[in-house]
Amino acid sequence: MGVDEQILSIEEELKKTLYNKATSHHIGKLKAKLAKLKEEKEKRASGGGGGGPAYAVKKSGNASVALVGFPSVGKSTLLNKLTGTESEVAAYEFTTLTCIPGMLTYKHAEIQILDLPGLIRGASGGKGRGREVIAVARSSDLILLVADAFNPEQIFVIVDELYQAGIRLNRAPADIKLYVSRQRGGINVNFTVPQSKGLDEEVVKDMVKEYGIVNADVVIRQDATQDDLVDVLAGNRVYIPALVALNKVDTQDPDYVKQSIRMFNERQWPVVPIAAAKEFNLEALKDKIYEELKFIRVFMKPQGGEADMEEPLVIKSGSTVGDVCDKLHREFRGKFRYALVSGPSAKFENQSVGIDHALADKDVLTLILRR
Repeated sequence: MGVDEQILSIEEELKKTLYNKATSHHIGKLKAKLAKLKEEKEKRASGGGGGGPAYAVKKSGNASVALVGFPSVGKSTLLNKLTGTESEVAAYEFTTLTCIPGMLTYKHAEIQILDLPGLIRGASGGKGRGREVIAVARSSDLILLVADAFNPEQIFVIVDELYQAGIRLNRAPADIKLYVSRQRGGINVNFTVPQSKGLDEEVVKDMVKEYGIVNADVVIRQDATQDDLVDVLAGNRVYIPALVALNKVDTQDPDYVKQSIRMFNERQWPVVPIAAAKEFNLEALKDKIYEELKFIRVFMKPQGGEADMEEPLVIKSGSTVGDVCDKLHREFRGKFRYALVSGPSAKFENQSVGIDHALADKDVLTLILRR
């Protein structure tokens, strides 16, 4: 039986098997085996050269945002309105046949917006050049899901396709550590918290073995699911924030729009209603994009001079002094002596800090470098 047949067989068995305490162990093994087979299939597809040319996208700016959705939901119009880039727009499917980049300048941040061809059901398996589109989405800092106000629930088909391709939206990685060993010792499992979602020591051991690992230490520090463990075993998942732009709300019944917004809110998905063609609510969307990208502003102060409080340096939340050095000049890290910081991250004004000091929004920073 080939890989495709094995995958199909396991998927059918999973559909037929009702989840309960008695079947939990068996389902866990099936999920691990399925993930391993899909990984093998993906490696063969990428190595065989049959996937077609990929979209070459050079990342630029402070962050990149991928516009993802079905064909003809208004992604190209939205790119044009946000950035002034001319992406072809027409009232038929598959207008955009390549990745069109544009740049949004907002609150001193340079945000690259990527207009991608529409995804369709089956995209994660390569349908409609889905693999190439998803590859670009995987490398983005934020995925902007563009939904049509007439069929807003369709966006969850896209979410599922991204999930099948290993993209986890609005989720953090599970707190599970897998330490694979080359020495003998078998599978050792350590739970630091009680489990209630289908994992126990035997299930974990069998799932890890199904993935082809025979010697490892597994430390689980949260109440985790079998899917959480599969993600860790796969090791190729990406975790990206996502935002929904509910487009064409000007052509839909207001009550239905409110109902759609509630649908997303109940699922804890951030959503902004817009009408891209009419430029309705685009400022609110820009605000939300900026917020979801979690930028912070750092005001640079030259040694012996005044801080530039008009033009901040925009960096990602969690950035360090070293990250600022890298952003400003490739030689600055090597010449770094110390830095002076005033503001929210400092204990006192002009605190002397090292290269690993984490910065906060509205910090004032002076770099002291060797000559």
